[in-house]
Amino acid sequence: MGKLAKATEIMYHTGLSRKMLKGARFALLPGDPGRVESIAEGVGQCERLAVHREYTSYLSYLKDEPVLVCSTGMGGPSVAICMEELARIGITHFIRVGTTGSIQDKIELGDLIVVKGAVRLEGTSTHYAPINFPAIATLKVTNALAAAAEKKKYRYHIGICISSDTFWPGQERYDSFTGYVPKAFRGTLQEWQQLGATNYEMEAATLFIVAQSFGLSAGCICVAVAKRTDGEKVASQTIYMGALPKMISTVKEALLMLIDK
Repeated sequence: MGKLAKATEIMYHTGLSRKMLKGARFALLPGDPGRVESIAEGVGQCERLAVHREYTSYLSYLKDEPVLVCSTGMGGPSVAICMEELARIGITHFIRVGTTGSIQDKIELGDLIVVKGAVRLEGTSTHYAPINFPAIATLKVTNALAAAAEKKKYRYHIGICISSDTFWPGQERYDSFTGYVPKAFRGTLQEWQQLGATNYEMEAATLFIVAQSFGLSAGCICVAVAKRTDGEKVASQTIYMGALPKMISTVKEALLMLIDK
């Protein structure tokens, strides 16, 4: 286990300190800074902490438990930086709450996906563990998220995602500027579908590997805002906003389960 920072030491990238977190152990990590406030308000009474680079942060209270909500930006590098600093100021449980594109026909827009593992189609995690080391979520966190969604009777799926460094070629999207996808990625969408993977996103593999290398806990739940079996278009913001209360409710219930343990 690494050493904690001094209570008043301000982290360089996130602008946070242990004192500001007031003993928080749990962090919810959306990618988009613009989604932090609504998630924090959904968790409970909250206060804004800092806004620096891609890292916007609020502190919420679930009953008497402080819970950090901090954006990570997109992709593995900014996730790893965020986790490095949050671990130093006392966070022990990291839960990504994000958006994703489903690749299985059974997963509809607005469905929740609890991610239990990730294909490491990115590079950041290789700086923490060799590529043949699996990217797996912490079982107790995954079980809590699944149990919470089950209890709430929401449509949800448990699956393996593909974490890509790119939104277009790595996810075999052809609606890019050039429409070109390198040979290494052509046909991969069908292959991942055949193997039973559930969705594409860009952060989970880094999240899982970094947490494992730190001896800490991590989980991931996402809302499907694209359905690749129907096309490459990302759904309107209405889909996300409609599903957000379900995701927040699920995460709150899961946090209560984890806090009580």
